[in-house]
Amino acid sequence: MEDKQVCAEQLQRAMAGEFERLAEEVAQVMNAARDGQIIADTEELVRQADAVFREHLYAKAIGLLQHQQEAFSPSAGRRAEQG
Repeated sequence: MEDKQVCAEQLQRAMAGEFERLAEEVAQVMNAARDGQIIADTEELVRQADAVFREHLYAKAIGLLQHQQEAFSPSAGRRAEQG
């Protein structure tokens, strides 16, 4: 059953590029904030960037889990033969 699970390392590898983009975007937002207005200038933009990342992470996790489960499905071999 463990073979059908997603591990953190799979997600880390799959999302490395997305995480780098998130970090770059957050850094740009933080660096663009006006003096004395850091929270006001950054909070919503960082939340939005994080929301996009979170959606992509969730979709990637679902896809990986689905792939893992299909690989062990009794009909997986038949689908490969038919394709």
